[in-house]
Amino acid sequence: MPGPVARPARLAHPDVVVHQLTVAPGQLVRVDGIAATSPLRTVADLVLREDRYAAVCVLDSALNRGLITDEDLLAVPYLIRRRRGAVAARSHLAEADGRAQSPLETRTRLRCVDGKVPPDVLQLMVRDDDGYLLGIGDLGWRGPRVIAEADGRGPHGTPEAVYADRRRQNRLVNAGWTVLRFTWADTLDPAYIPWTVRQAIAAAQRR
Repeated sequence: MPGPVARPARLAHPDVVVHQLTVAPGQLVRVDGIAATSPLRTVADLVLREDRYAAVCVLDSALNRGLITDEDLLAVPYLIRRRRGAVAARSHLAEADGRAQSPLETRTRLRCVDGKVPPDVLQLMVRDDDGYLLGIGDLGWRGPRVIAEADGRGPHGTPEAVYADRRRQNRLVNAGWTVLRFTWADTLDPAYIPWTVRQAIAAAQRR
C-alpha cells in the first residue's frame, strides 16, 4: 500500500494550511463525530516523525492503554514501508514495552539501556516471605535488589501520594532493597540515571 499523499491547500487565512491524506479502508475512525485516523495508523505515522525517545513513549503508551496490541505492531512495518524515516522507526518498534505506565518510565528505561544498565524487569512485584506485597517498582534489577522509581509530578505530587510513597519505600528498604527515585529533569542528562543505577548496583554487591 502506498504511503499517505499530502495535498496542501491554503485557506483564506494566510497562516492556515490544510493537508489532505489518503488512507486505506479501516484506517479511519470517528471520535465524537470527527474523522480521525485509527490508533494503529496514528501510531505508525507518529513513529516516522518523532525521535527515538518520543517514538518509544508513544508506542509504550498506546500498548499500555490498550489502544493497540503487540500483534498490531507486526503491521506497522507494512504501514510505513518505503516512507521517510521507516528504517529508524522499525528499530523503535523493537524497544516498545506496554508495561511502562508513563512517558517518564519509558525515558528512564531508555536512559538505562543507553547507559548499559538495562533493568531486567518492569513493574517488579516485591513480596515478603509470607507473600505480602511490599510494593511494585517501576524498574527492577533483581540480582542486586535495586529498584528505580519514575516520579511524575502528577501521580506523585499530592500529599497523600508522597506519604504512600514513603511508606512503600520504607517497606522495600527494610526488606533489603535499594530504592532510587528519578524525575523528568533527571532524564535530560544522558549520564545521570545510568551512573546512579551503576553506583547502587556496585554498593549492593559490596554488601
